[in-house]
Amino acid sequence: MTESPGVAPPPIVVSQVMPGDPPFRIVQIGGQQVGKAFSPVDVIEFARRAGLDDVDLDDPSVVRWVGGDKLKWTL
Repeated sequence: MTESPGVAPPPIVVSQVMPGDPPFRIVQIGGQQVGKAFSPVDVIEFARRAGLDDVDLDDPSVVRWVGGDKLKWTL
């Protein structure tokens, strides 16, 4: 994704679903990989640990979902 000049990317980026048992998604916060999420609850917990409280997972200015939205957790 190409960002417009002067527009900051969302602080949280959640990758496409990756193969695993169970499948997971890599989470980045502020450009740093913070872990593997197995559900939206994990994304919220990573955000909380990073000091981001009350994260709205539906707000594209906060979370960028790659390869599906917050409900996509299977291949």
